[in-house]
Amino acid sequence: MSQIGYILNRMNRITSKNILIIEDEKDIAELLRVNLSKEGYRVNTAVSGEAGIELARSQNPDLILLDLMLPGADGLEVCRILKSEEKTVNIPIIMLTAKSEEIDVVTGLVVGADDYITKPFSPKVLVARIRNVLRRFRTPTNESSKIEISEISIDTGRHEITAGKKKVELTPTEFGILLCLARRPGWVFSRMQIVDEVHGDETIITDRAIDVQIAGLRKKLGKHGELIDTVRGVGYRFKDSE
Repeated sequence: MSQIGYILNRMNRITSKNILIIEDEKDIAELLRVNLSKEGYRVNTAVSGEAGIELARSQNPDLILLDLMLPGADGLEVCRILKSEEKTVNIPIIMLTAKSEEIDVVTGLVVGADDYITKPFSPKVLVARIRNVLRRFRTPTNESSKIEISEISIDTGRHEITAGKKKVELTPTEFGILLCLARRPGWVFSRMQIVDEVHGDETIITDRAIDVQIAGLRKKLGKHGELIDTVRGVGYRFKDSE
C-alpha cells in the first residue's frame, strides 16, 4: 500500500469522536489529551467535577474519562448526576482510579460507570478500552431487530427496553447484560462469560461487580426481573417464560 493509501485508510478509520476528560491532575490530563488526539479523537478537558458536569451537559461528548478522586464533587457523584439526567444518561463513562479495591469498582458500576481502568495505565490499553466501549454503544443505522420473551421486548437497534407496557431505562452495561442473556434463553452464562460478552476480554471485573449489576437490572425490570435466574455456583440465565 502506498503512503497516500495508508493515510487515506487510516483517515477512514478515525471516528472523530469527542471525548471529555475530567481530571484534576494536569500532567495526566495532558498525557491523555495528547495520546487521544494522536488517535484522531477530539478532546476537551475539565479540572473539577462541577466543570465536567457543565461541559457534559453543553457539549454532549461521545465518551467521558472520569477521574474518581476530584476536588469538590468526586467522580462517583459526577457519574451519579450524569447518569440520572436524560440529556447525559447515555454518554458512556470510563472511570480512572488509583484505587484497585473491589468496593471502588463495584460502587462505580453501581452508579452507572460503563468501564474502569486503574492508574498507572498503558495509553495503548486505554485506547483499546475506549474503542471497545464506543463499539458497544454504536447503534446500527440500517436495521433494528427485536427480541421478545414473555412481556419483555428488547429493540437492539434503538437500545430500548419495555417490560409489560412500561419503558425501562437501562445503562448501556445493563442493556448489554440483558441482551447477552436474552439472546440465548435457558443458557447458563458464567460471570466471566458475561464480562467477555459485554466488556470484552481485556476487562478485569470481579464476580461481585457482576452480581451488583444483575441486582440493579432485576430491580429496574420490576416483577419481570424474576426472568433472570441465578444458577448457584455457575452464573445466570434468562428463563424461557414466566
